[in-house]
Amino acid sequence: MAMINFGGVEEEVVTRKEFSLAKARKTLKNETIAVIGYGVQAPAQALNLKDNGFNVIIGARTKDRAKKDGWKLGVDLFDIEEALDKGTIILFLVSDAGQKQLWPTVKKHLSAGKALVFSHGFGLVYNDITKINPPADIDVLLVAPKGSGLNVRRNFLSGAGINSSFAVSQDASGKADDRCKALGIGVGSGFLFPTTFEKEVTSDLTGERGILMGALCGVMEAQYEVLRKNGHSPSEAFNETVEELTQSLIRLVDENGMDWMYANCSVTAQRGALDWRPKFKKATLPVFNELYKSVKSGKEAARTMRMGSRKDYKEILEKELTQMSESEMWMAGKAVRKLRPKGKKWKAPAALADVPRHRNKRPRFSKSKNPLRFRGGFFLQSPSVSTWLPQSIQLIQSLFHKCLRAGGVHHHVNDGLTLLLRLFAGGFQCRGLQNHPWNFYFGHCQKRKPPNH
Repeated sequence: MAMINFGGVEEEVVTRKEFSLAKARKTLKNETIAVIGYGVQAPAQALNLKDNGFNVIIGARTKDRAKKDGWKLGVDLFDIEEALDKGTIILFLVSDAGQKQLWPTVKKHLSAGKALVFSHGFGLVYNDITKINPPADIDVLLVAPKGSGLNVRRNFLSGAGINSSFAVSQDASGKADDRCKALGIGVGSGFLFPTTFEKEVTSDLTGERGILMGALCGVMEAQYEVLRKNGHSPSEAFNETVEELTQSLIRLVDENGMDWMYANCSVTAQRGALDWRPKFKKATLPVFNELYKSVKSGKEAARTMRMGSRKDYKEILEKELTQMSESEMWMAGKAVRKLRPKGKKWKAPAALADVPRHRNKRPRFSKSKNPLRFRGGFFLQSPSVSTWLPQSIQLIQSLFHKCLRAGGVHHHVNDGLTLLLRLFAGGFQCRGLQNHPWNFYFGHCQKRKPPNH
């Protein structure tokens, strides 16, 4: 495994370099992976494994959705018991409540040497509720993609992959570790990080109830309500609460971190966010501590099983989701989404067509023949620009040094240079100037404390 520094802490992870797809195929070449269930995670993981060249079959009660995805009845699509009998690796991907109901059937088919694989630690950790106690002569593994089934598949198709945690609870075959890593790479993981069943389920339940879903929705509703009570229109309240986050800011966080997002916002936004951040942390920290204790104690698991096992759960869920969908905020969201432009993607002029538009790293001096580069990734090929810009730079440089010699006013020129460079789409780099002191301006988004020059 590779050693990676995560915020100053060294951790071991598995990447596709250490455990390649070819190695994963070789590890599982004689295995039949039986995916049990076809609900949220199962379609994505099964299709990814199949597309990556593994021998996959499906065991499901209802088969219409699987048929639409290309699985063929009697070839790679079977009743659950038949799939359990054929499979050497059982990928148990029904809901947590469903696992409890189906466990007696699954257990009957777990002969020596097989592997039972979970994508969530719930069933095994809370076995006092689920009654899942695997026999001692099988491997018990965890491969848990950190995303919804929909995005596990989307990211796979886009080539991005999605990170997964993995764990081995029981190694009866002596090859459980390799089996587990091979499955993790096979489902399309970008990298794998080790965990335990208990840590996975505790962090997962906390995240879902917290910032990933519950807290996110709750604070959105709170801000929207405050804006509406103070006279803001639904469209304005929704745009300032949800739309700007999902369509702009969170994408910057995804690209290069929270500080990158802050650095690419106005001073007004930066200052306000930095000032209010500790207040929100102080206000929410007690709630998150309460949440973690509730998860750790098993209260959340008990409620999940109690609700998920109800015969009318689907009706209850539908009622709750409809209430959310028909609230003013999310009705406003539907209207806003309809207004998003759906035209053709912007196409660069011929002079820029062969160059990427965006970068999320500090720009480097280009080896291209083009004389000028904007920080966004543009190269300008206009002869007029390449003619007058060097002359302008020389003039500014001359004035700058005259002011330095005169003393006392050079900071005004410094401010003027800053403004000028920002007018040029945030900065530029020219041949021969890549080591010039002015270049600290070009990296201001990444280096918020520029050196003294």
